[in-house]
Amino acid sequence: MAKEKGGFWVGFAAAIFYPATALMARRRNEDAELIPRTGGALIVMNHVSHLDPVYDAVFTRKQGRVPRFLAKHGLWNVPVLGSVLRGARQIPVYRGSADAQQSLRAAHAALEEGLLVIIYPEGTITRDPDGWPMASRTGVARLALEHDVPVLPVARWGTRELYDHYHKKFRPFPRKTVVTKVGPPVDLSSYRSQPHNIALLREVTDVLMNEVKGLLADIRDEQAPDGFYSKKA
Repeated sequence: MAKEKGGFWVGFAAAIFYPATALMARRRNEDAELIPRTGGALIVMNHVSHLDPVYDAVFTRKQGRVPRFLAKHGLWNVPVLGSVLRGARQIPVYRGSADAQQSLRAAHAALEEGLLVIIYPEGTITRDPDGWPMASRTGVARLALEHDVPVLPVARWGTRELYDHYHKKFRPFPRKTVVTKVGPPVDLSSYRSQPHNIALLREVTDVLMNEVKGLLADIRDEQAPDGFYSKKA
């Protein structure tokens, strides 16, 4: 299978991330063949650990695609990492500033260019004590509705066992297993012709995250809770 060309910095990151992720955890991928091999696609994922982007990047690259992540703009100031992010054409997210909408514009442009974009709609690592998704931001709905590209829910579990940020625990031993499960594209055709108001954006966001939550429940072999954890609560 021919891989999408990523350039020097993608190759540089792969040379580090491939062996590092393999050392820390075994991988199990389910239904990975559903990831489109060409063309624009939006991948909607849960977020449980700062290690998620590393494992998700390796997973996506092994499917022949170069992922474009929406990530906090402060990471662009980190030595070496900032160079990788710029060189690999990742998308900085500016929150609470005049540049906030620029993040979504860059993601829109990536989809129009036929690239694969990964978004964590929760915006940060979930604060749900049991690791289920939180209430999410509606930017994912805007991206999903304004582009005629596959929108795939994907869940990943196991990275929080490696690194739990909120409890400051890094536990590489014994070796963990990181599982990624891909769902089929979500049919949003009935929503695209409706006015894109706040109520619709919230509904579509919840539809997508419920799909992600269902995949996560399958991985964990547990019953998912109703609704989504709220930071405000």
